[in-house]
Amino acid sequence: MDIKLNEIYCMDNLELLKQMEDESVDLIYCDILYNTGKKFKDYNDNLGTPQEAIEWYRPRLVEMKRILKDTGSILLQMDYRLHPYIRIEMDNIFGCNRLVNDLIWQYSGGGVPKNKFAPKHDNILFYSKGDNYTFNTDKLRVDYSESTKQRFKGTINNKRNGIDFGQQELNKKGKHPESVISMPILAPSANERVGYDTQKPIHLLKYLVEGLSNEGDVVADFFCGSGTTLVVAKELNRKYIGCDINPRAIEITKQRLDRQ
Repeated sequence: MDIKLNEIYCMDNLELLKQMEDESVDLIYCDILYNTGKKFKDYNDNLGTPQEAIEWYRPRLVEMKRILKDTGSILLQMDYRLHPYIRIEMDNIFGCNRLVNDLIWQYSGGGVPKNKFAPKHDNILFYSKGDNYTFNTDKLRVDYSESTKQRFKGTINNKRNGIDFGQQELNKKGKHPESVISMPILAPSANERVGYDTQKPIHLLKYLVEGLSNEGDVVADFFCGSGTTLVVAKELNRKYIGCDINPRAIEITKQRLDRQ
């Protein structure tokens, strides 16, 4: 099978991965199956016990490492239940020294449980293949809070605990990126909604893809769902490879790409 760029494949992602060339992808982003046990309209999020889930993921993660370029990186998004198991497996496959960040996507909205803290975040594990991965700092900067802007209005003499740090001013390009990414989830009435369960927002993917890849790079998503990663990659002048086993996911993704 000839794997082409700017294509979406409806098949088991392991079978696609096995047919891809070594070191052929710059950035992998996957909003993976969280193994919540829920049966959504569009897919069944049930891989069994955590141990069974890891057995299912292991060969896929091994293949993802193989197809990444030495300068490539991988982002895996999941919830707090699956996170510790996947992190251990990624440490085993990539090496614990290749964990760049354990990112938190913090959001508001959604339901409120009666007897526990409301979960309002996803984990995004960020691993690199080597030391020279892409990290476009200025693309990942965010605006300062209003209180910080007021405090640093102009320049100030920064003294703390009797130590004078001299005059300081805010970076005009924004705050250095931090491991907690605060962005809203998609509202039920959002225009970009396509009727696919657990759809992720364009602004989150645009932030990550633009910051961790360059124009002309190959971006791959092997759990593409509604296709947000691929839509963003196309908009940002990246090449893409998408995969999902659900024909409806492929249909929706193609429709979104055709509208661009």
